[in-house]
Amino acid sequence: MRIFVFTCLFSMVPLLAGAQPVPDLGPEVDPPSAEDFNPMPEDLPDTGGQVVVEETDPEEEKSRLDQLFDDLAQSDEPSAAERAAREIQMIWMESGSDTVDILMSRAGKAIQADDHALALDLLDVVVVLKPSFAEGWNRRATVHYMREDFGKSLVDIERTLALEPRHWGALSGLAIIQRRLGFDEDALVSFKRALEVNPGLENAVEAIEDLEKEAEGAPA
Repeated sequence: MRIFVFTCLFSMVPLLAGAQPVPDLGPEVDPPSAEDFNPMPEDLPDTGGQVVVEETDPEEEKSRLDQLFDDLAQSDEPSAAERAAREIQMIWMESGSDTVDILMSRAGKAIQADDHALALDLLDVVVVLKPSFAEGWNRRATVHYMREDFGKSLVDIERTLALEPRHWGALSGLAIIQRRLGFDEDALVSFKRALEVNPGLENAVEAIEDLEKEAEGAPA
């Protein structure tokens, strides 16, 4: 897969990671929640360990993804774009491992129950078992974000985008964190990139409008 490097991300990680505390965001910043990111694909059903995974040809899957991304970017029909986005998300959820699928499902349920510690324990195993699975890194980035651990979230977003540079959820997450930390110019670039990939992202459209107004000195 293609590699997409965010120079601003690499410059921010050393500042945020390690022992340094996260900057005080002030009382005007709402507490993070999963709703800030794009909705995650529905978790695969937990069937008591009996998960059936169809074997897929990596080249065929890549070709299918490329076509779906073209459809998503060029479609004039919202319903067609939604179908393409949904199919892309379902492909992203295909880990190729029964064990990883079960762990992802249980991590999703833990997130829904606000049990972030359990979700992280499960996702830590996911990224060890399947480091090439972008959605595992993306899901863990979301949990770190919900815990306000922005440094770790940025690291996992970086891994997600290295594996799938078109992951609009990770791009949106990157932009949201950049904006929360005051990197407005970088956030604008990231939001625009997410919108290029998926023109139907209403949160990105609104954020771009606000950031451009702020840059011009007008109230958002």
